[in-house]
Amino acid sequence: MIQYGVDFLWVLILISLGLSALAIFVSIFQHRRRHSRAASMPAAGDDVTSEAARQVMREFEKNGQSVDAALVTWSPETLRKILTEDLPDAQVIVVSNREPYIHNEDKNGEVELVVPASGLVAALEPITRACAGTWIAYGGGTADREVVDSNDRVQVPPGNPSYTLRRVWLTEEEYQGYYLGFANEGLWPLCHIAFTRPIFRDSDWEAYEAANRKFADTVVAEARNERPIVLVQDYHFALLPRMIRERLPEAIVITFWHIPWPNSEVFSICPWRERILDGLLGSSIIGFHTQFHANNFTESVDRFMESRIERADAAVSYGGQTTLVHAYPISIEWPAEMLKALPSVEQSQQHIRERFGIPADAKLCVGVERLDYTKGILDRFHALEELFIRHPETIGKVVFLQIAAPSRGTLPAYKQLHEECLRFAEELNERYGNETYRPVVLVAQHHSQKDVYEIYRAADICLVTSLHDGMNLVAKEFVASRDDEQGVLLLSTFAGASRELLEALIVNPYDAAMMSETMLQALTMGPEEQRGRMRRMRDIVRDNNVYRWAGSMLLDAARLRKRDELDRVTALSDRSVNGDNVVSMFERKQAVGFR
Repeated sequence: MIQYGVDFLWVLILISLGLSALAIFVSIFQHRRRHSRAASMPAAGDDVTSEAARQVMREFEKNGQSVDAALVTWSPETLRKILTEDLPDAQVIVVSNREPYIHNEDKNGEVELVVPASGLVAALEPITRACAGTWIAYGGGTADREVVDSNDRVQVPPGNPSYTLRRVWLTEEEYQGYYLGFANEGLWPLCHIAFTRPIFRDSDWEAYEAANRKFADTVVAEARNERPIVLVQDYHFALLPRMIRERLPEAIVITFWHIPWPNSEVFSICPWRERILDGLLGSSIIGFHTQFHANNFTESVDRFMESRIERADAAVSYGGQTTLVHAYPISIEWPAEMLKALPSVEQSQQHIRERFGIPADAKLCVGVERLDYTKGILDRFHALEELFIRHPETIGKVVFLQIAAPSRGTLPAYKQLHEECLRFAEELNERYGNETYRPVVLVAQHHSQKDVYEIYRAADICLVTSLHDGMNLVAKEFVASRDDEQGVLLLSTFAGASRELLEALIVNPYDAAMMSETMLQALTMGPEEQRGRMRRMRDIVRDNNVYRWAGSMLLDAARLRKRDELDRVTALSDRSVNGDNVVSMFERKQAVGFR
């Protein structure tokens, strides 16, 4: 009995010790849990919704546009509303090499205004008008200096000024090295897989760097405060975002790369690949036409830079900064203002046929672009020849009108292309033409946008057969011009527009036989099928117009600005709690030249 009592006592002691240990463990666990929860809660005075807001914005940032973007009717008024409500007092600055208005001196010594037929200009000009912004561009016109004020500015458009054009002057040596050299003999063939070897020279790189620095100086000079929204355009300014960031750390810099971005293996050819990536990662947002090109850029960053890739959020963290990498398919103005000044489709057809000597009973195929080796002009000629070989009954029934605006004519690759196009067109005309019929009409000269739209309206078929392209707005311009809902679009699978205009006849421009059969399909397509295809494509271009393209980027800029403000409030709160003495970015005006 005594032994039993002793054992029972020990059992009670052990149970008591166990319960005490358990109570201590539970107490410690609850204390740590309360401490962890308190650390994660906003401090006194913080916005309790800040973390929720950040989560919402991260969801938006994944796609580059809000979930209800498709429900909005995008117009100049929409952009102005975004600026007023989401970006109040924001200054919009556009930077591009090409200017929207060129002043040249004609043979009589008079100043002549030229509006270049450029996809970039066509897309950005209505945006800058709607935003009442500032457009910074290279002043290359022979009379450009004569019309600017003492600050190298001119108000445009003429007759109805709505924004400022600020011109930047480059010496002939700077222009040769920066534009013709590094940009167009180096980056252009590097980014377009058209089997033209890129050429890289140290002197061209130095000129490119100097020109980017000159444009950065101009951006800072034109900025009215520390927080402009700067829209940097294209491959001419890969270094510019970082240069702006160094001088205006609070600016929102949106860089749009209008041409393809190659895979990382091809990009590795560039001797200054890290410098280019570093420059571009100075952007708040980098935009591409397609997700494929955005992915290629991200892979290049992942391969060559010490960075963290946030794939779920489509972002790159580098050097303490996060850059969003999104696809924003560029488009054109809708409705096309140009149509108001044009005659009817029937009148356009009659005028164009008379002007270029095209028989009334022949189907008219057209191509409109710069004379560039990436556009697949020679490949169209091969396809036409293949059509005549496979279907000789089409000889005399088809005319191909190629408008090829001269471009970069001093570069050897472009001179060679021009000569080859002329030679091939002559051979086809000699082989298949006669005194009253020429199968190919090659017009190597510049045309106004009005003339181009009239050609679109006169065409039975429009061929957009790029070997490699970012978007190619010719395809969308052709669709916009056809308010009669007729005409057939042949579109290269290697153009970004093929991701949107699915009702076009999609072709591989490297396959002449396949393209010739598709041309035959287009030539024999009935009006009802044409109407059905064109109507659906017009819906796409109308809904995804240039205002949506710009609005999506501006909305993302607004979200970034709000996120920065939340981060700034949180940082200031943390400093007040910790007692840190840190100078605010608002106090750095002297460092960037503001008074």
